[in-house]
Amino acid sequence: MLNHVMLGSNDIDRSKRFYDALLAVLGAGEGVRNVASSGHVRLFYRHDGSSFCLSQPIDGEAATCSNGGTIGFKCNSPEQVKQFHDVAVAHGGRSIEDPPGLRESGMGALHLAYVRDPDGHKLCAIHRVK
Repeated sequence: MLNHVMLGSNDIDRSKRFYDALLAVLGAGEGVRNVASSGHVRLFYRHDGSSFCLSQPIDGEAATCSNGGTIGFKCNSPEQVKQFHDVAVAHGGRSIEDPPGLRESGMGALHLAYVRDPDGHKLCAIHRVK
């Protein structure tokens, strides 16, 4: 359904260090740096037909996070959910909500972990139990 997600960053180098480490957990390669004709820097991560992107805001204003927004990353196992969480925290992210683990919901059993990236964006690692 989605082609890509792009988030703003106030420190593109810090974001690159964070997301290079974090997205490697999922098998994505290092972010590709791109300088737009306007001069702002963007990073592109491509994996399994999807793109995750970071950008210095084009309008020159500070990047802000979405109140109520979450970006969910699909994991292959409960262990990968935990690793995603731990790598995020080790690279400047902040653990939020309940500790990583199994949750029962109206959508079935899920292994979840929630973190905020260094710019405050809310990320979720998710593995659906079959």
